[in-house]
Amino acid sequence: MKILIAEDDATSRAILKSMLLSWGHEVVEARDGNEAWKIFSKKNSPKMAILDWIMPGISGADLCRKLRARPSVSPLYLLLLTVRVDNADVVEGLEAGADDYIRKPYNKEELKARLGVGERVLKLETAQAERIAELEKAAAHIRKLQGLLPICMYCHKIRTDKQCWQQLEQYISEHSDATFTHGICGECKNKHLAEFTGEKQ
Repeated sequence: MKILIAEDDATSRAILKSMLLSWGHEVVEARDGNEAWKIFSKKNSPKMAILDWIMPGISGADLCRKLRARPSVSPLYLLLLTVRVDNADVVEGLEAGADDYIRKPYNKEELKARLGVGERVLKLETAQAERIAELEKAAAHIRKLQGLLPICMYCHKIRTDKQCWQQLEQYISEHSDATFTHGICGECKNKHLAEFTGEKQ
């Protein structure tokens, strides 16, 4: 997992970086909120970030707000580091768009566990985003079926993309979730029953 560390204190940043590398993560560093924002503005930016709440430029909480205000591009998991202990501050951070928080000084194993939660959430959100993309693609394909379709004026068969003629019911069944049940309309009922019974209309 590529993780961004936004921390203005060089020592704290180095300690965090060392831990993350030892856990197998790739690390991108930012010395303040402004630098972190620039990194997130680039392609292939990290999907997870550890943001110090209080740092020069854009604060961690304000950075969360700015990131959440962007048009949704890909899932993003934001963890705030804070020395604040008041519950109201924690609520403020979460409402700003943070997914989680951890108080300084933090426990190494707790941080590792919280990052593990973040990884699981990102995997789920990524899978969901991919599924939505697949559904949108399928919906676009279905919308194409609403355009011009070659249909025989006599037997009403559809000409497929493979230049084969296919029954209308079969074609629609294969290109949508529709299923067919057969009945008889009033006009056909009168016509065909009359032919069957020999009655005149």
